[in-house]
Amino acid sequence: MGIAKKGAGVVVIGAAAALVLSACGGGSSSSSSSGGSEAKAGGTLYYLANAEQFDQIDPQRIYTGEDLAFFSGTIYRTLTSYKFSADPTEGTSVVPDLATDTGTATNGAKTWAFTIRDGATFQDGNPITCADVAYGVSRTFATDVITGGPTYAISMLDIPDDPAGGSAYKGPYVGTGQELFDKAVTCSSDNKTITFNLKRPVPDFNYTTTLLAFSPVPKAADTGEKYGDAPVASGPYMIQENKNGKGGKMVLVRNPKWDKASDDYRPALPDSWEVDYGIDPKVIDQRLIKSAGVDATAIDLTVEPENLSVVYVNPNEAQPQFAGRAVSALDPYVRYFAINTKKVPNLKIRQAIAVALDREALRKNAGGDFSGDYADGVIKPNMGADYAPTGMWDTLLGQKIPDAGDPEYAKKLISESGEAAPTITFDYPQSPTADKAAAIVVSSLGKAGITAKPNPIEPGQYYGIVFDPEKAHELINAGWGPDWPNASTIIPELFTPSGGFNLSQYDNAEYTAASDAAKIETDRAKQAKMWQDLNTQAMKDVVVVPTRFGRTQRLAGTQVNQSQVYLWPAYGSWPYGAMSAN
Repeated sequence: MGIAKKGAGVVVIGAAAALVLSACGGGSSSSSSSGGSEAKAGGTLYYLANAEQFDQIDPQRIYTGEDLAFFSGTIYRTLTSYKFSADPTEGTSVVPDLATDTGTATNGAKTWAFTIRDGATFQDGNPITCADVAYGVSRTFATDVITGGPTYAISMLDIPDDPAGGSAYKGPYVGTGQELFDKAVTCSSDNKTITFNLKRPVPDFNYTTTLLAFSPVPKAADTGEKYGDAPVASGPYMIQENKNGKGGKMVLVRNPKWDKASDDYRPALPDSWEVDYGIDPKVIDQRLIKSAGVDATAIDLTVEPENLSVVYVNPNEAQPQFAGRAVSALDPYVRYFAINTKKVPNLKIRQAIAVALDREALRKNAGGDFSGDYADGVIKPNMGADYAPTGMWDTLLGQKIPDAGDPEYAKKLISESGEAAPTITFDYPQSPTADKAAAIVVSSLGKAGITAKPNPIEPGQYYGIVFDPEKAHELINAGWGPDWPNASTIIPELFTPSGGFNLSQYDNAEYTAASDAAKIETDRAKQAKMWQDLNTQAMKDVVVVPTRFGRTQRLAGTQVNQSQVYLWPAYGSWPYGAMSAN
């Protein structure tokens, strides 16, 4: 995830520490309660955001975990969704949403069929049909227009590749290869059942259909790149207004055409949602701590490091006055710095950057024990069989690397590179905490003779910029969580040219071939070992510098129903679609 997202965000609309993509990995919730007063309808929930806009509102382009969770809980529907639960197993289990069930697999899991529920409509009252879902999926193939979203449809559907690169189907706007798409995605005669024909067996394809890339879009309303400016809602809410910038806000109101009888997944209890943009994170903290007025039904995305001791006794326990409304939990994300391998092609230089970074100071700045554990790769230990230690900080870089970095060894690596110490630019989403992290990057790399220039970017615009190869620089702050519990949603997404989040611009034919082989390996134990080896190889090539296996802290107002105050393991997010005010 999506990430970042995911992946893999904390997430674009949130504070910079949360800018990671997608996710369906596990987590555990502490300081949350299954009690609280009975959930009831009515009122407004307020979402206080540091960012000045959402990265994307177009469903096929949304790929950050928090945004997937928010928009799928409010304005969009998908064929399948994740169960609302704090439990790591339940909270990553797939349930029906727009479809009547979780899909029917035939042909050795190369063919998947879903039937759309009766009564499901868009905000204009038009029924949602198979053709609308198929059209939404087709948009992801227009990679020159619909950018930044997941690419699973492109990699999975039984559509041949173009010899010049990419899919032979170029999306609905130009129509090239439309007959190929129409063969891969078919509709029943009553326009109710959609069938996906895949190029390889995908036993967990119904996890893929939880992504908003598989949500319906009415063709007549599609405005291409601008669709996110005025999208057509299929969920219980619709956008009443959206003004970006400091002091701006997004207001969601009830969709009068949404029929509860067609949607037993979303309680849709609040009358409205309001996202307030561009608020200083420290101000957000103080507002949530006081929980006065409208802030009693407000939520945040992260507690700033300086306030952790105010809200929590330790990473596993809230202070008594915040019990039931404070969350501290493992999240699905790995935080890392991507190194643009096109702009830093010399392996020794990439090694020097990794060796010189003061990961200890970065972790302390993010909250120390509250921020998570040191990372050694992009697969997190809670992925189970797919995780194995890579040895990155023990052996892969030539010798053991201390958490605080080793500038002298970094200098030696630079001298072995045959190049002068480089000057690089560090892209990151700006916040007070992220500014301090950037200063640590500049200082620690500087001790090794590497000149790093910080490039702060407004969080809501961050991924739109760093996804652009012309705008992205050498070192890029990022994070990723799995789209579902298999490293097939991590390694190919981050480290292959067709991946949806290859910020490193890594293009290694041998590595890609090994990744492709792992995707189709049906022996799960053998596949897990393949993912472990690929994770290790990417660290050996220093495609990224992993920093933390993340942990997240959040705070809700006193009148947010406590039974929904937990970190949803599906996305490492609030369970937006289930939340309500007391």
